[in-house]
Amino acid sequence: MPRSHPPTLLTLATRTLREECHVERGLTIACAVSGGPDSMALLDVLARLAPKLAFSLVAHGVDHGLRREASGELDLAERHAQSLGVPFERTVLAVAPGGNLQARARAARYAALEAALRVTGAGLLATAHHADDRAETVLLRLLRGAGPRGLAVLPARAGERIRPFLRARKADILAHLARHGVPFAEDPSNRDRRHQRVRVREELVPLLAELSPGIVEHLNALADALGAGADTPALDVGPIPLGRAQRRLLARAISHRQREARIPLPGGRVLGLDSVTLKPRLLAQEPPRKP
Repeated sequence: MPRSHPPTLLTLATRTLREECHVERGLTIACAVSGGPDSMALLDVLARLAPKLAFSLVAHGVDHGLRREASGELDLAERHAQSLGVPFERTVLAVAPGGNLQARARAARYAALEAALRVTGAGLLATAHHADDRAETVLLRLLRGAGPRGLAVLPARAGERIRPFLRARKADILAHLARHGVPFAEDPSNRDRRHQRVRVREELVPLLAELSPGIVEHLNALADALGAGADTPALDVGPIPLGRAQRRLLARAISHRQREARIPLPGGRVLGLDSVTLKPRLLAQEPPRKP
């Protein structure tokens, strides 16, 4: 029977953790939490999935020292973490007001989170970026004149950073919060149109959605394709085309250092990993099948 409803946030996150983040059993994941809706949903989802996927979970929040409300928002996150049985720690920073504030605060936040990763012994850092975030980032990069590599943003896994919500929409997150009664706080700066990202979110994306209702999915597919092509060798006939299943196989092969991996491509071609560098390369063409 066909599905009568779309997959839940729990289902979407489970697929992404298994197929694209390649989370191994026994690993510890550190969840970045701010108290906002996205990160509170991530904390809740990872806590629910930890027993099923056999990983351990800790949570960490960062107070940039820029808003008085931030401490209370992290208090909210800490209470929910405690209710879920998840250890919670926080870092308090002092980011000075001034130019390029968002970029400086983001850099300071990731530095603090990576330090927490080392202290807790966690192997991965999970952030709550979702499909709408990724679409906005592609548009922001386009507005700044980025090329193909610059548009291959926010993959499901990049080194020790993972994004379990990458295949979920903001609506999926809000539905989970409502369904499970997860508390959260709203940061008013996320509505401040002095920030370019806010204008992209509230003005540009809705306009594009009027012209193309699937624009968020299209922009995510573009980032996927460019991300796959970034490490894919070029042929005389153009870049090697990879479907989603082939990209997943390639990502898994690289993550697990599978030097013997052989990924079939159109036209009888085969993609594998270089035995020394582990970079994707075109292998010898498969012989044609006899009719």
